[in-house]
Amino acid sequence: MDVREAVSSRYSCRSFLDKPVPLAIAREIIAQAARAPSAGNMQPWRIYALTGKPLEALRANLAEREAELPRGEGGNYKIYPDSMEEPYRSRRDEVGEMLYRSIDVPRGDKPARYRQYARNFQFFNAPVALFFALETSFGVAQWADIGGYLQTVALVARSYGLHTCPQQAWVSFHKTVRDVLDLPQTLIVYSGMAMGYADEDAPINKWRSPRARLEEYAIFSGFE
Repeated sequence: MDVREAVSSRYSCRSFLDKPVPLAIAREIIAQAARAPSAGNMQPWRIYALTGKPLEALRANLAEREAELPRGEGGNYKIYPDSMEEPYRSRRDEVGEMLYRSIDVPRGDKPARYRQYARNFQFFNAPVALFFALETSFGVAQWADIGGYLQTVALVARSYGLHTCPQQAWVSFHKTVRDVLDLPQTLIVYSGMAMGYADEDAPINKWRSPRARLEEYAIFSGFE
């Protein structure tokens, strides 16, 4: 698959088929993505991949934890700033409304919205779960690097006919993830990711988030 096609066809998939991903493909995706750039070639990412019984155990564990702590365990970092200026707030609000509208959940139905959000912690039934971690001592450059690695995983996955959904929602249950993965105290969970074969017929997979016009974020100088 051409890289441009991989970029244009990538979306956050929220409904997966019950179709396993072979170990060889999962290994190739994770290994090939390591060509992503990193400052000083530090390659700061640590990846944990689960499927089968380990993944089912994590799903069961999270179902229990959600019942105990419906608001989560407290994030190990902030996903969004405390004060969000325009146009960023409107962009986030718009994509949220598009998501819930695709599955006919009205704005006022908070229980239904929470049930959909909680599907993050079941990886939207994807056959593969990935966790991205890095050293707690690392700074903003390494956080940028691991984000680049995550994006590269998503694009390489497309070349194998797979789809993904990056899930920073997992920071809400970072303590449980740490226990299940036996994560060293020196590591912090950056993000989760669901990976598998998309259910193309699912309504929640039929919409696409919009992108800002080029003129809104790019300046070109000196070009002829």
